[in-house]
Amino acid sequence: MSTTIAPAPGTVSAADRVAAARRRVTVGETLDQTLTMAWRAFKKMVRNPEQFFDVALQPILFTAMFAFIFGGAISGDVESYLPLMIPGILAQTVLTTCMATGTQLREDLEKGVFDRFKSLPIARIAPLAGPMVADLLRYTIAATLTFGMGLVMGYRPGGGAAGVFAAILLAIVTGWSLAWVFTWVGTIARSAQAVQGISMMILFPLTFLSNAFVPVETLPGWLAAFVRVNPVSHLVTAARDLANNALVSGEVAWTLVACLVVIAIFAPLSVRSYKRHM
Repeated sequence: MSTTIAPAPGTVSAADRVAAARRRVTVGETLDQTLTMAWRAFKKMVRNPEQFFDVALQPILFTAMFAFIFGGAISGDVESYLPLMIPGILAQTVLTTCMATGTQLREDLEKGVFDRFKSLPIARIAPLAGPMVADLLRYTIAATLTFGMGLVMGYRPGGGAAGVFAAILLAIVTGWSLAWVFTWVGTIARSAQAVQGISMMILFPLTFLSNAFVPVETLPGWLAAFVRVNPVSHLVTAARDLANNALVSGEVAWTLVACLVVIAIFAPLSVRSYKRHM
């Protein structure tokens, strides 16, 4: 006489977990899971306030440093240089901030944090997109402090509060989209140090070989040609149009199109590379 032993209440077999993990997740569930992961990342930030040091100090230091070093040489005085520089610092600060996304992801992968998500019936994009949603707070702090420091130094944006808000919003959207590039780098690099090095090699040339700090007309022809097609230059020009003139120019559209292209390419690449770790 054979006896069938029923599983104890509350226990789930490995086969059941695999079947649950393979179940197709709906769009609504994906959004809910992403917000849950965002809340987890936000609580991690609160418990580790040093994660806010870069977004709190970098805008203040860079704004003051670039203004006093280049203001007199480029525009004759600091106050005249601020309308040109502040949108450039805005772009640089937000884009530099999003670089930390890949580094933190690589650290979590190395620590085995993502191993807990392997058997969960969640969308594979949720653990990646969740922390990026939480990072929107970091972008907002960095962008706000940049304009705040500019106001302290005498910057008076002609676009008013609405123009400044639009410029900040555009920079945040751009930073969030570019963070997918660094997320992908975080899934393919072998260490957090490698992620940081690769990210700097990508971001710094794009930032400094742009119109963020100097007029394009002052550059050599070959360099000016690259600067004009540089996506960061489109962001900086759009931010200047919004903050200084409250003008929604074609540069805003080009920037948003570039954001969509980056997301369409690197979000699927990030998820595919992430699955390899599963």
